[in-house]
Amino acid sequence: MLGIKHPIVQGGMQWVGLAELASAVSNAGGLGILTGLTQPTPEALLKEIARCREMTDKPFAVNLTILPTIKPVPYEEYAQAIVDSGIKIVETAGRNPEPFLPPFKAAGITVIHKCTSIRHCLKAERIGCDMVSVDGFECAGHPGEDDITNMILLPLAARRLKIPFLASGGLGDGRGLAAALAMGADGINMGTRFMATKEAPIHDKVKQKMVEASELDTALIYRTLNNTARVFKNSVAERVLEIEAQEGPTRFEDIQPLVQGTKGRELFDDGDLEKGIWSAGMIVGLIDDIPSCEELITRIVAEAEEIISQRLGQMLSA
Repeated sequence: MLGIKHPIVQGGMQWVGLAELASAVSNAGGLGILTGLTQPTPEALLKEIARCREMTDKPFAVNLTILPTIKPVPYEEYAQAIVDSGIKIVETAGRNPEPFLPPFKAAGITVIHKCTSIRHCLKAERIGCDMVSVDGFECAGHPGEDDITNMILLPLAARRLKIPFLASGGLGDGRGLAAALAMGADGINMGTRFMATKEAPIHDKVKQKMVEASELDTALIYRTLNNTARVFKNSVAERVLEIEAQEGPTRFEDIQPLVQGTKGRELFDDGDLEKGIWSAGMIVGLIDDIPSCEELITRIVAEAEEIISQRLGQMLSA
């Protein structure tokens, strides 16, 4: 359906999904994704799409995340830019993508919607999405409020969905790919793991920090605002948690200076790990090197193939 060699998709990531990373993933046989709202304007997105086309002749997609923002975003204009660019795969996330489906469908675009619950998966299927990305509680970014892990979500999706689906959250090696396929997924979506690659456009200090991290080094913030986000556990995240733990309702105004997106972008640029927050999944506990995207994808596929054909195959023949 996606025209790719390997069932591995690079999720859309704010400030990270640039042409350098997306093209490297696509050239390695996966599906690279440009993050639409990383670009300051729809016109800038068109230029980034053109830049990515100069770096790969393989399929790549654009992510459009529809979420409440501090500063209003012209989502319709970004969607139109995607249509005008000739892109044929879009990853949507956040709110219901239904308003954007008619123009996407008219342009022959395959839509993958990120969901954190089975009810949202079924809704996405019902409104006409072609595929869903099932995000378990382990994932970076917004895991939803249900706290259901992929060990439960993926078999449920396999039982109830008619459209293909990707597994997302807690995935970054061949074991994860083999497990996801065994549980019914058609492929995997990786975000955090692709941040720790040579081509990821972020400071080496950030990558190295994720290599050093354990599975305990993420934090869930915004829980009191019913907008949970999983981020890397640094001093800024811990300060946000302290504010949220205070008596009475949390006011976003009290934490806004700590979590401004521009600070996260500066952190990625200059490597100051305590400047802001950044999204990171529990998979950081399984990251122990910084390979190229080609090396990473090749390794994951080889590991998964060996597990499926050798380890599992031997169990059947025993």
